[in-house]
Amino acid sequence: MDLFEVNKYVGGTLAAILVVIVVSLLGDVVVAPKSLDMTVFPQAAEEADDQAEAEKSEPAAPSLGALLAAADVAVGRKLAKKCAACHSFDKGAKNKVGPNLWNTVGQAKAGVEGYRYSAALRDAGGEWSYADLDAYLTKPKLFLPGGKMTFPGMADDVQRAAVIAFLRSLSDQPADLPGD
Repeated sequence: MDLFEVNKYVGGTLAAILVVIVVSLLGDVVVAPKSLDMTVFPQAAEEADDQAEAEKSEPAAPSLGALLAAADVAVGRKLAKKCAACHSFDKGAKNKVGPNLWNTVGQAKAGVEGYRYSAALRDAGGEWSYADLDAYLTKPKLFLPGGKMTFPGMADDVQRAAVIAFLRSLSDQPADLPGD
């Protein structure tokens, strides 16, 4: 390809860009937008109606207590298999990349002996309540910024409740279920 051919392609491209710009400017001049003095369509009222209708049509989400009461431990055990890559579940088992999860519910956060927790979890304090486990398993990085767990979280409430019910079963004396 010689220089003359290159000039034709560059010239054609520039001409096309120029045509688009001229047509756009000409369109703005020919059809000038008019701003109205008052709003013709009341958007806020319709948005409020839409929101009220959406609230009526969506049933209220069940409480964590109700989800845990209905949760299937066997389903939770199956779902927790993906956790087994980093955690052990048996009483007295060694820690892996993550701590052993035996007796987690009601246990002090960062309470497993021999495991090096992140500073964020050590500083969190308190015990693993059902609500904390639910929030943590939903999005670990959101619940505990600076934590070491790389798991992205579980969006499904029923599946999360099943995993928490399974964790509850990993104890000699399982913690009482929360009330509604």
